[in-house]
Amino acid sequence: MTTATLTSKGQITIPLEVRTALGLHAGVKLDFVLDQDSFKVMPLRHSVSSLKGRFAGRVAKPVSLAEMDEAIASESAARHVALKKERS
Repeated sequence: MTTATLTSKGQITIPLEVRTALGLHAGVKLDFVLDQDSFKVMPLRHSVSSLKGRFAGRVAKPVSLAEMDEAIASESAARHVALKKERS
C-alpha cells in the first residue's frame, strides 16, 4: 500500500506511483470528493467529458428546474432587499 505523511502545514507529497497512475504533473489541480466516509482524489481536467459522474452521489435527491428557478428568485429577492436596506 502506498502512503504519504501530512506535514505540520497540511501538505503531503503524492507518491510517484500514485502520480503516474493518475497522470499528475506539476501544476495540476486536484478535487477531493466526499464518498461516504472517505474521499476520492480526482485530477481536474479541462475536458467537459471528464466531469461525467463527478457530482454523482453529492445530492441526496435531484433538484427540479422549478425548484432551481424558485431558489434563484428567492435569493435574488433577498439580495435586492439587502441592497435596498444598505442604500437607505
